[in-house]
Formats: sequence, structure tokens, C-alpha cells
Amino acid sequence: MKNIFIIGSKGIPAKYGGFETFVEYLTARKSSGRVKYHVACLGEDSSEFNYNNARCFNIKVPNVGSSRAVLYDILSLKESIRYIKENQLRDCIIYILACRIGPFFNYYKKKLENMGVQVFVNPDGHEWKRSKWNIWVKRYWKFSEKLMVKNSDLLVCDSKGIEGYIRTEYNQYKPKTKFIAYGADIEPSKLNTKDHILIDWFKEHNVKSKQYYLVVGRFVPENNYEVMIKEFMKSSTTKDFILIANIEANAFYERLKQVTNFEQDKRIKFVGTVYDQELLKKIREEAYGYFHGHEVGGTNPSLLESLASTNLNLLLDVVFNKEVGRDSAVYFSKEKGSLASLINEVENFSDNQIESFGYAAKERIRNEYSWDKIIKEYETLFLGE
Repeated sequence: MKNIFIIGSKGIPAKYGGFETFVEYLTARKSSGRVKYHVACLGEDSSEFNYNNARCFNIKVPNVGSSRAVLYDILSLKESIRYIKENQLRDCIIYILACRIGPFFNYYKKKLENMGVQVFVNPDGHEWKRSKWNIWVKRYWKFSEKLMVKNSDLLVCDSKGIEGYIRTEYNQYKPKTKFIAYGADIEPSKLNTKDHILIDWFKEHNVKSKQYYLVVGRFVPENNYEVMIKEFMKSSTTKDFILIANIEANAFYERLKQVTNFEQDKRIKFVGTVYDQELLKKIREEAYGYFHGHEVGGTNPSLLESLASTNLNLLLDVVFNKEVGRDSAVYFSKEKGSLASLINEVENFSDNQIESFGYAAKERIRNEYSWDKIIKEYETLFLGE
């Protein structure tokens, strides 16, 4: 039996973002009887429970501010080491999601080497580039990433762009890498256009099917909301721009109001969050087009979800997005007029053109990013086959 300890997500059942969803699918769709998952979960106590046939162990972490995530990973690692020793487990891998604990990692890595335990690390995206961090936090992230790369046995990258960056940036360490993409669910929504939950949502926000562009994601500057809003306002479309994002107490939202005056454009509608996943999927399916402005990180889950659900996808032209979308999407740059011109252009697409893009996008997901494919690749990796 191969024991795989997963550290770095907030845990399962998934209630949060990408890593949590990944662990949810990895455990729920496990096909090999030779793999046993042990999942660290951020909890209010130190109890254990079984979920998706995985052993889940809660880690209680004091609220120490912005360093809480670092402490959570360290405590999860310590608990994994304790459990492996106490139960005399063999054939163990610890899989750490993100590079938060680099400065502390070498100490534990020596212990794990003596125990015969391998450590795999998912470096995630360019966390040190995110605008929400101040200069000191950015420097910590970059330094931590360097040390995690240096001391891990394998870097599992969910983007070929990130894999290339790791190999080039840290060439002096000769890092061993493996590309396994993030996954997406290609099943259509269980809802139809006559379901009251969709009709009520449309009425509440004065939205009509195929008469809106959509964006769903974290409301942060590096996702280029300012570019998308300004360019949309310049375009001649009569459709709406629906933004599904958490904007409560968000200083970035207030700044955007000042620099774009989007409140003067009735087409632009911030509608808050949608937690019902079937409804969210149906909202994606009913959009005329989807905007994706992410430029930091690797394979983005929201991009995969949009390709799986929305026929027409307008993506920022960066290496990570082109790697995923290829010729199943259309692309814009951050130059003035680029997205506005593209919006005007796609307004003239025929139904057949749009359906053709939708078919190609779903084929991309089915062939390269389906969860079944991703999970099979992970199990093959963990089993050393």
C-alpha cells in the first residue's frame, strides 16, 4: 500500500478553491486499491474522520494573521511525520501543495530522508507576483519557492509554462519535474433553462440568455478587471457584462469605480457570488462569451471551467492561457483597443462559428484536462509505474 499524505489544501469536503477541488476529485475518483490518501484539513480541533475513503486529519491552527497558512503547513507536516513513525508506515509520499514553508523545509526534509519518505511539491503559480502582497511578503514567497524547489524530490507542475519556469529559474538545482495538469468536469449542468433557480437569478439581475459576457474569479488586480471593464465600455456591444466575484469590503472595487466610472454604464453588472455549482455552471453555459484576464500562475481552474461550459472564450494572450486554450479560444492583449475590437468582432460571429469554438474547447478539456485522465496520471506517478 502506498500512503500519500496531502498537505497545503484547506481540506475536504471542498468548500474553497483550486487545491481543495483537486483533492476532492483525487480522493473521490480514486481507482487504485494500492493507494491510501491521508489529507490534512484546517479544523477547529485535532480529530480524524473518513471522507471519500481517505483518512482526513484536522489541524488546529492559532490565528496568527498572514503567517497562519505557513504555520498550518508546518503543523500538518509534523503530524504526518508523527503518524508515519507511530504506525511504522512504509512506501510513503508527502505531497505539499504550494511553496509556503521553504525556510523551514530543510530541517524536516532530513528527517524524512532518514525515514525513507519522498516529498513531492506542487509549486502552484507565481505567487510572489501577486499584487496583494507587499514587497517583503513577495520576497518571502520567492525565497521560499527557491528552497522548496531545492529540497524536494519532485516538482509536480500543473502547467508546462510553470514547469519551464522552474527548470530555467532554478537550473542550478537540476530540479526533477513532472507535468500533470489540473482537471475539469465536462459534464453539462443538471439544470435546464426552465428551472426556477436559473429563471429567478436572471430576473433578479435583469439578465437574458446569450445576452451577456461573463467573468468568474478572484477579484484581484492581476486578473485584469480594469482592462476588461475599460475595454468593454469602449465596445459597441448591447450585451451585458456580468461579473461574479466577492467585492465586499474590497478596496480594489472602490478604486475601479474611480478610475473607470463603470457605474455610469448600465451594461456592467456586479452580481456577487454564486455558491450553487450547478447554477454557476448553467450561468456559464448560457453566456454569449467568457472573459479570462488572468496573467499570474499556471493552469487556472476558472479557465478550464469556462472552456468546459462556455462556447466562446476571450482570453488574455499569455503563455499559460494559450497553453490551455490553443485554437479553441480567441485572444486579446492589454494594449488599448485590443479587447474592445475583439468584442466587436465576435459580435458578428455566426452561430456555427460559435458552436465550432465550443466543440473545440470541450474537446480540449475531454482530451487533456478531464479529471479521469488527471487522476490516472497521479496514481501512476504515486505508484511509480
